[in-house]
Amino acid sequence: MDKRLIETLSCPVSKTALRPASKAELDTLNAAITAGQVQTVAGMAVQERTPEALITTDGKVIYRVDDGIPVMLPEEGIGTAQFKDFPTAA
Repeated sequence: MDKRLIETLSCPVSKTALRPASKAELDTLNAAITAGQVQTVAGMAVQERTPEALITTDGKVIYRVDDGIPVMLPEEGIGTAQFKDFPTAA
């Protein structure tokens, strides 16, 4: 994704800045999705792995990126509290 675009985006709920998810964060997210263990903040099961995502700089919420387009709907966010030992990039 374009770095300038990322700099203009923020979490629609908390207004926290976003950054690209790291490889470790994506690996953890996608492994949990494959295992059927991920829900959106709205409680819907996440069934498709994502090759790209944005995460709030505080590491609390992930937003997937579909075909280069960030999905910034509040109900589509994925809370990281549901993961045990979720890695966070500094």
